[in-house]
Amino acid sequence: MAELSVVGGGVIGLSVAWRASARGHRVTVYDPEPGRGASWLAGGMLAPVTEAWPGEEDVLTLGEASLRRWPDFARELAEEGVDPGLSPHGTLVAALDSADAGNLEMLAVYLTELGREVERLTGREARRAEPGLAGSVRSGLLVPGDLAVDNRRLLHALEHACGLHGVEFRHETVTDLEDLEGGVVLAAGAWTGRLHPALAGAVRPLKGEILRLRPRRGCLPPPKRTVRAMVEGRPIYLVPRDDGQLVLGATQYEAGFDETVTVRGVRELLEGAERVFPGIAEYELVETAAGLRAASVDTMPFIGELGEGVFAATGHHRNGLLMAPVTADAAVAWLEGGPLPDEVVAAAPSRRSEERV
Repeated sequence: MAELSVVGGGVIGLSVAWRASARGHRVTVYDPEPGRGASWLAGGMLAPVTEAWPGEEDVLTLGEASLRRWPDFARELAEEGVDPGLSPHGTLVAALDSADAGNLEMLAVYLTELGREVERLTGREARRAEPGLAGSVRSGLLVPGDLAVDNRRLLHALEHACGLHGVEFRHETVTDLEDLEGGVVLAAGAWTGRLHPALAGAVRPLKGEILRLRPRRGCLPPPKRTVRAMVEGRPIYLVPRDDGQLVLGATQYEAGFDETVTVRGVRELLEGAERVFPGIAEYELVETAAGLRAASVDTMPFIGELGEGVFAATGHHRNGLLMAPVTADAAVAWLEGGPLPDEVVAAAPSRRSEERV
């Protein structure tokens, strides 16, 4: 039995802690508020294909490797006692004008060349798939292989599973790794760059605002699948929840560690979403919040050993929930002295020193 200290209690840290403790290791998680932070505010999209773009093939490969793990990950988590709410309904990407339609066609061609399953839709076909879409939608792209998960149910499920396997939670902020016992996994999200010199300047906070809406009586119901679009160059996504709520995101700012919700951010999200799905204008606004994604210098996370018994599991940018299974598998493999999954090789922290050379 090995001893493991996990710094950070978001989806990555909790996934590592669950997987390691379930294999009999003694695990301690350090976080002032486990189960909160950026993971609490995530949209829940598990969509490596619709996040893909030319030049980021390694990110796509890593995301797809983790997506393949998600059905078993969710099933095993549900068997521990709490269902994380995995949705198999796919993603519909909508184009509102000719520029959007051109970008959507570029994405479709790119993904088709990579052998990914996509279906081109006319505007009429897109509205048939999602009746609430605006009449101005010109075309769409249906990606049936994408999944989504209820991020808050997932966090609850992970905390519950950790408790079943004896994970100790210490509600404190770690500033010195020398005080920790055993192997150390750094999964403190946007704050991880402050904990190890090898990650200084490599992981930064990227602010994002998110809204939660609820349809009132007589309103058009939310879409049945994730809907994504670009509105005047800004990404918009709408992710339905089983309880009837709709998660709307996401703005993206370089704002340091500022977590305040701005009027501009809320206005941009609501105006953009109304252009894509007009019926939400009559929805109830339930929650506004802002969180800090952990962005890396090149969109690829840092997953791998930093030396001296420290393992990096950070910098996942928009893909923390998506990449939780493969990151947890890699961390447990490292803890047990085994080989890491092939797909995480490109995410090795050592690539920073190689790039400098």
